Amino acid sequence: KTTVGKAILQLLPSSGGSVRLLGQELVGQSRRELRPLRRRLQMIFQDPFASLNQRMAVGEIIGEGMRALAMPGTNPQRSDRAAAIAAVLQQVGLDPAAAGRYPHEFSGGQRQRIAIARCLTMKPDILICDESVSALDVSVQAQVLNLLQDLQDEFGLSYIFISHDLAVVKYMSDEVMVMNNGEVVEQGDSDALYSAPQQPYTRKLLDSIPKGLGAHG
Repeated sequence: KTTVGKAILQLLPSSGGSVRLLGQELVGQSRRELRPLRRRLQMIFQDPFASLNQRMAVGEIIGEGMRALAMPGTNPQRSDRAAAIAAVLQQVGLDPAAAGRYPHEFSGGQRQRIAIARCLTMKPDILICDESVSALDVSVQAQVLNLLQDLQDEFGLSYIFISHDLAVVKYMSDEVMVMNNGEVVEQGDSDALYSAPQQPYTRKLLDSIPKGLGAHG
């Protein structure tokens, strides 16, 4: 599942198939050709401890993409970047003063919020969430999942939500794709798939959910 997510972003080369964004083929494109599309596709990685550069202040981490992927002919002023960083920190529930601190000063949930903020500065259309809450405590998971849903409502984001936790998947997803050994075995509307799975592998997965485990909230 992670490999698929990275292949969509072309962080890993694709051995076959096609990835299209707004009708434009991504597979086989050069880094230069992909550059204008990088803003539209962003990824929240699984490990909030490894995905942030420990030597950079939070403001630098969040603003790095703004500098690296600035639109041609634009060069945002430092004051404009600082204002944008402060705004996005507030959007993910952190104090703008966090911009001057370093990742090791934050909890796992707070670090994942920083990672989300880093993505939001790009104003993406699609966020790939790769097991983005699996490393967090259950109570913190709920906070981050609710934040993701709030941001989706506010910005009209689409998520590709990768997870092995089927309770979390049901809470987050309108449509579900089940994979086994790199192959898609079932795909469909979330409610329909959970209530009447068609494939034995899907039924086995759903049977593994602890009874009484409902939506996070």
